[in-house]
Amino acid sequence: MAGSFTSPAPGTSERVVAGTTVVAVCDDLDLVSAAPLSARLDLLTAGPRPDVVIDLRAVEFIDCSGLGVLCRARNRALQRRGRLRLVADSARLPDLLDRVGLQGVFDVLARLPEVLGAGQAPPPGTHGTDTPG
Repeated sequence: MAGSFTSPAPGTSERVVAGTTVVAVCDDLDLVSAAPLSARLDLLTAGPRPDVVIDLRAVEFIDCSGLGVLCRARNRALQRRGRLRLVADSARLPDLLDRVGLQGVFDVLARLPEVLGAGQAPPPGTHGTDTPG
C-alpha cells in the first residue's frame, strides 16, 4: 500500500506509511509553531487507535509550549488506545524531558522504525506519494 501525504502544519512534513503517520518537525517547537502543530496533531489523534511518530531530529529548540503540544498529543493518542512515539537522534530531547520531570513519559526512539524509514519525507510544503519497502 502506498504512503500518502496529507496537509501538514507549517514547518513540518507528513506521510502515512502502513497506517502510521510520521510528522517531521523542521523548525523550532516553540510558542510560534505550537498552535498550528497542536491543531494538526489534534486531527491526527482524533480517530480510534491513532499511531503517530513525531520526528524531532531537525529541531534545535523546544520551549514549554512545545512540550505542552507533545504532552497533549500523547494524552489524546493514549485516550483513544493509540500511541505516539518521538524520534530524536541526540541526547538533547531525553535530557530536556529529564530536566522537566517527563522522563519515561514518552517513547523516544533514536531513529525511525525501519518500515517507516524506508522512504524519506518530502520537504515541508510539498506533497507526493511514497511506497514503503
